[in-house]
Amino acid sequence: MMLPSCSLSFGRSAVAGLVLVLLCGLTTSSSLAATLQVTPEVALQRWIDQAAPGDTLMLAPGHYRGPVVIDKPLTLNATDEAATLDGNGSGTALTLSAPHIRITGLTITRWGDDLTAMDAGVHVEKNAQGAIIARCRLEGPGFGIWLDGVEDAQVLDNRIRGDLRLRSQDRGNGVHLFNVRRARVAGNDIRQVRDGVYIDTSSDSVIADNRLEDLRYGVHYMYAHDNTVTNNLTRHTRTGYALMQSRGLTVTGNRSVEDRNYGILMNNITESRVIDNDILQVRQPRDANDQGQVSGGDGKAIFVYNAQFNEIRGNRLQDSDIGLHLTAGSEDNLISGNAFIHNRRQVKYVATRQQEWSEHGGGNYWSDYLGWDLDENGVGDTAYQPNDAMDLLLWRHPQARVLMMSPTVLALRWVQRALPVFRPPGITDSAPLMSPPRPSLADRRPSSS
Repeated sequence: MMLPSCSLSFGRSAVAGLVLVLLCGLTTSSSLAATLQVTPEVALQRWIDQAAPGDTLMLAPGHYRGPVVIDKPLTLNATDEAATLDGNGSGTALTLSAPHIRITGLTITRWGDDLTAMDAGVHVEKNAQGAIIARCRLEGPGFGIWLDGVEDAQVLDNRIRGDLRLRSQDRGNGVHLFNVRRARVAGNDIRQVRDGVYIDTSSDSVIADNRLEDLRYGVHYMYAHDNTVTNNLTRHTRTGYALMQSRGLTVTGNRSVEDRNYGILMNNITESRVIDNDILQVRQPRDANDQGQVSGGDGKAIFVYNAQFNEIRGNRLQDSDIGLHLTAGSEDNLISGNAFIHNRRQVKYVATRQQEWSEHGGGNYWSDYLGWDLDENGVGDTAYQPNDAMDLLLWRHPQARVLMMSPTVLALRWVQRALPVFRPPGITDSAPLMSPPRPSLADRRPSSS
């Protein structure tokens, strides 16, 4: 397609020249909003090169060869993922390097696998602010969508899959954010890549309503501050939500179902809020040859390591090996209003400082609480303490677990319950709740199966 051209001549009159200028302006203006019907018989890069800023390219079904670079504001529309961009097996398939580019409905395959070179299905460069990638299907070995230093980008309702021929650690991440501000990653279905959504050195971004399965980490934060992760589902990952070296995170309304090592991992996290999440059935495989197993570990619904000044409230921790494990100085956190339901061990905490897990007359719900509520105010009349001296001994000397149900151990535990003076420092909930503070998220959402 050739853009219209105008030549100006003022030989007859200035008025005629002015009219011609106006006509040229109208012609050029209309070309900015043109819709081009694109077919695969002509290389897609040629269509892009000849298009004017603001054009919409409607891609007919078929096979388009990459790589492709878009260096002007354009919209690429494909219908029902019937147009496929083939990355030709190396490098990045589609690069966006201008503001306000929109890609919708495109299938992208066969980009490169060089993670050091950041090979990706779509690479969004710093000057591509406001880019939108929506309703696309991506399947390849490297990174799915890489946002690199860009602002206000959106990644919406895409389906992203990795290459199962590669080991998990050799695949790229589904969506990778580096030095990004105000991004929105929402409604995506991401599976069989390395990490579902990886957020590095980025701020003011929202990760919402994504489904993340069969991964190392579902959502992975590193050195990222003031971000929100909400209403996502992770399933069959090694860690659902890996929150590391960050502050000011809001993690709310998410679900972790049948993840293996950790539902939520908080490593050196400060001033963050982990509220109203469901973490269910986090269990370590018992097969020692399993690739993803942590040696000697248990599945932890929430693991808090060297994390302070956080609010952990309203979470449902259920049917896991351990409900909540705190260690390495993770003592100055507010923990209340959570529901600990049928975990093999509700809490693991080894330290010398006593912890109180209630505030303003309300604590947490414990499925194994044996106390009573005579005044029927919804709060137990006796305190709950999840651990005793035998727990401390068994955590420090795991080989002693064979004695756990021996008469001697049972007698020692009875003495500690009868004479609390023998209890070591640990967790106390002085106001245990008699019922869970909220229903499961599964009761308010469609089935995750």
